[in-house]
Amino acid sequence: MKAILIYSGGLDSTTLLYEYRDSIELAVTFDYGSKHNAREIACAVENCRRLGIRHLVIPLEFIGKYFRSDLLCSGGEIPEGHYADENMRSTVVPFRNGIMLAVAAGLAESNDLDTVLIANHSGDHAIYPDCRPAFVEAFDAAARAGTYNGVRIVSPYCDITKRDIALRGQDLGIDYSLTWSCYKGGAHHCGVCGTCTERKEALEGFDPTEYEQ
Repeated sequence: MKAILIYSGGLDSTTLLYEYRDSIELAVTFDYGSKHNAREIACAVENCRRLGIRHLVIPLEFIGKYFRSDLLCSGGEIPEGHYADENMRSTVVPFRNGIMLAVAAGLAESNDLDTVLIANHSGDHAIYPDCRPAFVEAFDAAARAGTYNGVRIVSPYCDITKRDIALRGQDLGIDYSLTWSCYKGGAHHCGVCGTCTERKEALEGFDPTEYEQ
């Protein structure tokens, strides 16, 4: 496998970066106008530097300008509460993964790579339509049909939990202080938004994160 990783700089994709480091030849981070993009990108840059993996940051300004989501700087306040709560649906960026996968598939073919890795997990399925197995399977079929070299979309964590991912990362010795989750994008993780709550649960017992609450 010669892979490109869609790499946010968060807990899940950082674990995937380290677990598949020997197969990843390129990582790509998308700057799409989210409130926490800058914090994520800084983590992504540092982890790729440490591993010596080529890294691109690609701007997708049109998402922040034209799409509707509270996750974006153009949107409303980030809701607080558990990740599975109904109010977290306001943080969905419509078809975000579809757009990123399309760009990554084109980058893969352009760089003679055969695989796009994405780090969605089972906890995403209830809220995010473009994280569900059926979506990944459909996009895999589209990428194979639409590229000369039959690029595959591979989602190794699709059927496991964020806790499972964090435990893999613990075994790999990952420094999770160099990852970012909080949707608010402040100086520190807020500790009360859905992603912070989920992060606390995933990293329980070995969490290096500094939370405001």
